[in-house]
Amino acid sequence: MARLPRLVIPDHPHHIIQRGNDRQLIFRDADDYVAFLKWLREAAKMFKVSIHAYVLMSNHMHLLASPSDQTGLARMMQWVGRYYVPYFNAKYQRVGTLWQGRYKATVVDSERYFMMCSCYIELNPVRAGIVHSAADYPWSSYAHHIGLKSDAMVTDHALYWSLGNTPFAREGAYRGLIDQGIANADIEALTECTNKGWVIGSAYFKERLERQSKRRVSPAKRGRPRKINGENSNGEK
Repeated sequence: MARLPRLVIPDHPHHIIQRGNDRQLIFRDADDYVAFLKWLREAAKMFKVSIHAYVLMSNHMHLLASPSDQTGLARMMQWVGRYYVPYFNAKYQRVGTLWQGRYKATVVDSERYFMMCSCYIELNPVRAGIVHSAADYPWSSYAHHIGLKSDAMVTDHALYWSLGNTPFAREGAYRGLIDQGIANADIEALTECTNKGWVIGSAYFKERLERQSKRRVSPAKRGRPRKINGENSNGEK
């Protein structure tokens, strides 16, 4: 079956995963993390992508980001790779690709899943057993969200601002969300949707996106495909 084009919805959050080829390391020391973040920050500004949350792990990375147009995400990721991969290869005397294929991405239902996705990203080092607390990991946006430092990479989403009327209230509320953790079912759903490019959201949200994009945004159910604006979900009349 042909792979569907990546679905990008301008001004809407997307969860993005980029992995190292064969799960190899893409960051080996602190300078690598710093260099990557520098180029990512420049690219996000250049291509008008708002990054709301991120984490850089040793062999993969996660972003929660909203592009202002349909091409911004791809152009941002390509631009960063154009600078970071040659840097990494020259530093460690290697050749060839660094990434495991193209990056994975899914559209996120803001109202229902945005905060969960942000916490999911920043809790990655805890789930991996690298640190005991998200605050102990230096290469994520968590410190920004709880007020430990200001991170120029991060553009706060309106839903983060809605957590409280003051910075102290927002930071405390966000810390509370992290402390609650994330249900295993939500972790599995977000991971699967991102890896397969399916939208994560409510049934209403998915139906609305299908009508807007005239394409499937979730796995097809068995039986005759349901129609979307006079066409079935496979694009047939």
